[in-house]
Amino acid sequence: MEGVTHADQLRLLAVHAHPDDESSKGAATMAKYVHEGVDVLVATCTGGERGSVLNPAMDRPDVLERLPEIRAQEMAAAREILGVGQEWLGFVDSGLPEGDPLPPLPEDCFALVPLEEAAAPLVALIRRFRPQVMTTYDERGGYPHPDHIKTHEISVHAFEAAADPDRYPDLGEPWQVSKLYYNMSFTLPRTKAIHEAMLAAGLDSPYAEMLQNWDPAKDISHRVTTRVPCGEYFGIRDRALIAHATQIDPTGRWFSTPMDMQQRVWPTEDFELARSTVDSTTPEDDLFAGIRSEVGVR
Repeated sequence: MEGVTHADQLRLLAVHAHPDDESSKGAATMAKYVHEGVDVLVATCTGGERGSVLNPAMDRPDVLERLPEIRAQEMAAAREILGVGQEWLGFVDSGLPEGDPLPPLPEDCFALVPLEEAAAPLVALIRRFRPQVMTTYDERGGYPHPDHIKTHEISVHAFEAAADPDRYPDLGEPWQVSKLYYNMSFTLPRTKAIHEAMLAAGLDSPYAEMLQNWDPAKDISHRVTTRVPCGEYFGIRDRALIAHATQIDPTGRWFSTPMDMQQRVWPTEDFELARSTVDSTTPEDDLFAGIRSEVGVR
């Protein structure tokens, strides 16, 4: 990357709840930045131990018996495809509680770890990796899985704490992350645009039910500040997703939108700039806007 040496390389840290989340949220953006020479690292909070097998072809006793091991293998394959580094933060999947009333969460799970304790491995990682940019989930977790909400909480906490020499003094030299973004994967404009393009082409849309049940009162599409052009990396994203074979059915409806249509109709991945210590004007098309010119003097 022009003007950037190894010592002051641009670095991106993407914080995710489970293996496979990195491939479904912001994966093409990560692949783009890897191609441009950015050092990209994924922090995975849990091992996905309590996840379900969502691909019918993998719903077998031998898979269920070894699910934690298999999900780790899938993560290794996905990170290789994306070209990213990856570290486990070491927490245990909380599972997705279902029922009315909801059952209590397992005692050993990530969602129940006190915030100060849960954020500590991420603070240590930030201080060691020294990213200029972090991505994570919004305050609702993107969707209300307890691990996604906890991931948001520790990310915001660590963003602030990692820069403070009085907090976690034993976890390395303080480091100020310049920008924190929230993934905005399913916005109303994007979903409608792809839905309408599918119908116009005479195809069944996978988004019809989602749009029918969309609650305007809960819509946060207007919060998008940043659209990263990365359509040429959608194929890498899909390969990384399919590598998570226990979670992703390659014949499923989410792969029904033709690639050229996706690249034509909505060739970006979208984010909300939630925290920033640098001057950058929104809307943006680059997570490193306002940083590139300053990297050499940091």
